[in-house]
Amino acid sequence: MAIYELRQDSIRLVPETNFKDENIRERYDLQRLLRDRIEIIDPHLMVIAEEFGNWEDSRRRIDLLALDKDANLVVVELKRTKDGGFMELQAVRYAAMISTMTFDQVVDTYQDYLARRNVDQDARQCILDFLEWDEPKEDQFARNVRIVLVSAEFSRELTTTVLWLNQQGLDIRCVRLKPYTLDGKVIIDDQQVIPLPEAEEYQVRVREKDQRQRAARASEMSMPEVWEELNRNCSKEVVSTARDIEAWLHDKADEVFPLSHGFAQVVRARGNNYYFFKVTTDGRVQVWFQYLSRKPPFSDVSLRQELRQMLCAIPGVTIDESKITGKPSFHLHLLTSKKAMDMFIETMEWAFEKVLSEK
Repeated sequence: MAIYELRQDSIRLVPETNFKDENIRERYDLQRLLRDRIEIIDPHLMVIAEEFGNWEDSRRRIDLLALDKDANLVVVELKRTKDGGFMELQAVRYAAMISTMTFDQVVDTYQDYLARRNVDQDARQCILDFLEWDEPKEDQFARNVRIVLVSAEFSRELTTTVLWLNQQGLDIRCVRLKPYTLDGKVIIDDQQVIPLPEAEEYQVRVREKDQRQRAARASEMSMPEVWEELNRNCSKEVVSTARDIEAWLHDKADEVFPLSHGFAQVVRARGNNYYFFKVTTDGRVQVWFQYLSRKPPFSDVSLRQELRQMLCAIPGVTIDESKITGKPSFHLHLLTSKKAMDMFIETMEWAFEKVLSEK
């Protein structure tokens, strides 16, 4: 893309240059300057380390390691070359290396970064403030690793590789920083070229759908496989109890279906699907408050509390009050007696009826 200077009586082409000719070095200039103005690359990033290499091979270092607002780690790789070299392959390797970092490890990394820069701040609080968290949420932290590649230009081989990797579920962006000279000054044209900004939201939705479909395919089991696993893991008495639950569900639910390591059911009402519990192949009943809480009537916390109390009335069943937005579970062997099974069925039929009678 050309850049033009608009003058009063003419339009003048702004000459393109390159970082090498302008004596702009990769690490000591470009990296240093972008470190302090990371919003040029992405306004939602926080740099937590520079030249990060917390592994044995000290020659391999991440140019900039960052966090985004979704608590994902972000590898930022910089090249001043005109084709990007093999930076995408290097960045993927780095992403794999940091994929297991915990919140505390990131805090330690950032605290070291602040100390090196003589900044007297508490790393933990800075990260919590950036993420807008009151306390660490390990289950939401670093679930994904993103990659941002920054170069003056990208070769066809590199862009083809990035597009293919993104189709496989990775999140890689290419940001082009192209230098120009104007009146003795170096100016930079900053553009995200992959994915194109106008197509980014669509591509994210496509990638997320693809990931969900792959996860579903990977976790699929047939009902015979579920029962085979139950028989391997559980006593005959527990397997018999699971059979009784399945038989009752076939009579009361709209569908009983297999999942990874278990089976569940769906009750359909007013165009919505309601999922109540899963029987797992390790001999447990997993109550799906998490899904029930998203739709009426069980979006009402008092109704979920009532359901929890009815389940806790079954001898031996204990569900903490704090779990009514999660997926707590109890042992299936607690339902092997007729009394306990009757209480469980009565409770779940009550829950089914609440959904079916909701106006």
